[in-house]
Amino acid sequence: MVHRVAVIGAGPCGLTSMKACLEEGMMPTCFESSNDIGGLWKFKEVSDPNRASIYRSLTINISKEMMSFSDFPVQADYPNYMHHSKIHNYFKMYAEHFKLLKHIRFQTLVKNVNQRPDFSRTGQWEVVTENKDGQEERLVFDAVICCSGHYNYPNLPLKEFPGIETFEGKYFHSWDYKGSEDLFGKKVVVIGIGNSGSDIAVESCRVAEQVYLSTRSGAWVIRQVSDNGLPVDIKYLTRFVHILTQVLPIRILNWLCETKLNAMYDHTMYALKPKHRFFSQIPVVNDELPLKILSGSVIIKTNVKEICGSSVVFEDGSTVENVDTIVFATGYNYDFPYLPSSSKYMSGHRMGMYKHVFPPNLEHPTLAVVGFIHAFAAIMTQAELQARWVSRVFKGLAKLPSNQAMIKSVDKDTKDIEKNYIVSRLSPLHVDFVTYMDDLAGEIGVRPSLLWLFFTDYQMFKMVLWGPVTSYQYRLKGPGKWDGARRAISTTLNRVYQPLKTRQLETKEASVAGSLLKLSLTLMAGGAAVYYIHVRNPTTIPTLLANLRPQTA
Repeated sequence: MVHRVAVIGAGPCGLTSMKACLEEGMMPTCFESSNDIGGLWKFKEVSDPNRASIYRSLTINISKEMMSFSDFPVQADYPNYMHHSKIHNYFKMYAEHFKLLKHIRFQTLVKNVNQRPDFSRTGQWEVVTENKDGQEERLVFDAVICCSGHYNYPNLPLKEFPGIETFEGKYFHSWDYKGSEDLFGKKVVVIGIGNSGSDIAVESCRVAEQVYLSTRSGAWVIRQVSDNGLPVDIKYLTRFVHILTQVLPIRILNWLCETKLNAMYDHTMYALKPKHRFFSQIPVVNDELPLKILSGSVIIKTNVKEICGSSVVFEDGSTVENVDTIVFATGYNYDFPYLPSSSKYMSGHRMGMYKHVFPPNLEHPTLAVVGFIHAFAAIMTQAELQARWVSRVFKGLAKLPSNQAMIKSVDKDTKDIEKNYIVSRLSPLHVDFVTYMDDLAGEIGVRPSLLWLFFTDYQMFKMVLWGPVTSYQYRLKGPGKWDGARRAISTTLNRVYQPLKTRQLETKEASVAGSLLKLSLTLMAGGAAVYYIHVRNPTTIPTLLANLRPQTA
């Protein structure tokens, strides 16, 4: 029976894992190497080695409703896209509300996690820690949850850039970037067109002499501000849209999305068009990049071929001279250095885990990884559902398949990922958000049933089908049911609109003339439809009217 659980990391994944353990009656101890919670979202002017790092101006590209934990909505007056300071404050409020801080041992580094000699009988682990004074301690736990994230180890592939040793300026990884003040008046080359590379290019071009954004394969770029001014995930991350993606052929879906994006800014004309289709890779989210390209502040270039002194030569043969700074936005390496190699099952490019959580090759399911996943959605909500499932497995309330069945499932997932996405050593973790969330919810017993809601709660059915897939939907029923879930779902748009109500405006009531005009247009459209049907098939309308007449005995 699992009672004591070690949680490694006090970021959002660690916080929600502690809460899930407490809800199932277990006792978590969280080890955090820094002096505060928040993980990635705790900004530091000087980043700690082997820890995630963010820059001073960072604003999340996921809206607040889509990143909220399922029973703790973000404050209504917080902006929809929050600055990192507000996100960190939200996590602090979450930790305080659920009394999690007393379970955290700050400034304590986990050095090793190893199976106990009697693991085959007990499933227990020995956790070796080191405090700020360098003192080691060995502790025994019934289970371990790894929540240390996957943005800790910058990938700096200098060998792929011949001549980098001759570069006369300064180069660094985006992990080291804190702000644009050191780039004033300089020529800057940013290598990599992911979200970090695009953000750094846009921000630095305001002060730099010129910014060049180098990309190997291009990218689809979407806006955070979508139709009618709504956040893009609120607008399109719905169950209805998800159903369409499951029904329509992928080539049709790609065409629809690419056509809509090119209607805003032609990706070919902007030199952004990638080699892959839209759904093959998570898109870049950046509202400002197209404008900066249009204004010439950012110039898109091909991949770097070589570096000669202060000159950067690109694969298309063009050269930029007198370059002062190169920023490598080249992603991150994934690793859990404190885990034993025996617990790591490699499948393709990724460390294979059953449903991206449990190593499939262990004798006992007492080790889990939470938050080691990538989707076009917030990691917080996925991690929370993972943690809820993990806590039930630890408690014996949910069962895992056999090792053989899990390994087979992991290898199948790897093949599916490689089939559906552009996969590399740095990006092997893709999942479809709604499919994955519903899969985990099914394991817990909290997946919302559209059919059941249709017959029992039609208003909620409409909100669950047409509204955004928020985490609150997974608190409507089953283990961990929250009485406030229904209200949280029904007031989602209220919280979206609340921070925008900063100026009172007069709302005009619909005029009689306007209502009559709409009625006239509706009648005209209906009459035209009836006329069209009658002309094409004269018997249709008489037959329909005949069927509507009351039948006489």
